[in-house]
Amino acid sequence: MTSAMLITMVLGFALSVSVAVSIGLAAIVGIQASQAHMLISAKEMFNAINKFPLAAIPFFILAGNLMETGGISRRLVEFAKSLVGGVQGGLPMTCVLTCMIFAAVSGSSVATTFAIGAILIPALIKHGYPTTWAAALQATSAELGVIIPPSIPMILFGVSAEVSIGELFIAGFGPGLLISGALMLFVWLYCKWQGWGRNDGDGRLGVVAATRQAAWALLMPVIILGGIYGGIFTPTEASAVAVLYALVVGMLIYREIGVKDLYVTLRKSVVSSAVIMFIIANAGLFAFLITRAGVPEAIGHWLEQVLQNPALFLLGVNAALFVIGMFIETSAAIIVLAPILVPVAQRFGIDPVHFGLVMVVNLALGMITPPFGVNLFAACTVARISLDKIIRHLVPFVGVVLACLMVITYVPTLSLALRDLVYR
Repeated sequence: MTSAMLITMVLGFALSVSVAVSIGLAAIVGIQASQAHMLISAKEMFNAINKFPLAAIPFFILAGNLMETGGISRRLVEFAKSLVGGVQGGLPMTCVLTCMIFAAVSGSSVATTFAIGAILIPALIKHGYPTTWAAALQATSAELGVIIPPSIPMILFGVSAEVSIGELFIAGFGPGLLISGALMLFVWLYCKWQGWGRNDGDGRLGVVAATRQAAWALLMPVIILGGIYGGIFTPTEASAVAVLYALVVGMLIYREIGVKDLYVTLRKSVVSSAVIMFIIANAGLFAFLITRAGVPEAIGHWLEQVLQNPALFLLGVNAALFVIGMFIETSAAIIVLAPILVPVAQRFGIDPVHFGLVMVVNLALGMITPPFGVNLFAACTVARISLDKIIRHLVPFVGVVLACLMVITYVPTLSLALRDLVYR
């Protein structure tokens, strides 16, 4: 049964069938091979999405889209530019910093790519940066959308592995700040080397003026994250608060969201949410079947025998996840793999929260690696270029994130220090 499922899934990927449909077809083949009743598919698909924390996903997607439509993202760009835009290479650094701030509310890398990229990619091109480099930078920076909390993949990992979502969120700050800082340092040095961005400070607002203009936008992550860690509301409830806040600011304060804009934004959010939920439903059925077949236990025993210490286990997992992330959508990979790998990691004495950060950061790399990197497609759509043209510029960015991943993997204190301070 397991072999038939894996062959069907891989064949679907090879034929460019969508990830959700490939996983769903593989699950149906598994049901037929095991001679189980087909009604089990409806039951398990429903169970996969019938979890309260998953309600945060459509809300965070909607909040991100409302921020883009309501002018919040544009004001965040101006604020970030006022802080770092005055140095050579300041505009690329602005891109990284804005994505980091935007990520503190949106929870989605694709939403971050479109919202920030629509503003900064044209600005980077206007200041003389190559279009392909600008698109590669935006795609990589938007990866912070799933690392800086709140994060949709962290919610999925928490639900799948039965790990505290609040602990995952607070543990994400260390890795998120590390990657942000490394990317900003890299683009600053790279622009110095290339001689780019000498006029990046043109038209930059002063810090006070930019802060005053972006005050309502900056208050949003403060309310959301402060509410979560202050115990005022749960991460799921925070997503609804984010939507309400973005709606009020966009419609009543900035007055940039009209009735027609609201319809378009809601429609886009519904489509994006439905796609993710469909993947979760099919991946949940797939995970149920392979668990029933004893695959997780078999893989766990095999890994324990082959990779006999935690360092080797983490290295092997990172190598496997890096390849898997290139071909399988992040949400589906987490739902299928987390229940398999987390018990093995715990047997090696690895904290499940730390392991969750390793998984999320690694699979987030899949969003910026061909052939199925969703951030790449989004950035190329905004920049109006083909995917193959940005690969050369993408390689150094992937190298920077990989170096950060190694630090996150082998220095667990980076992820767990803040968590232990708050929760222990």
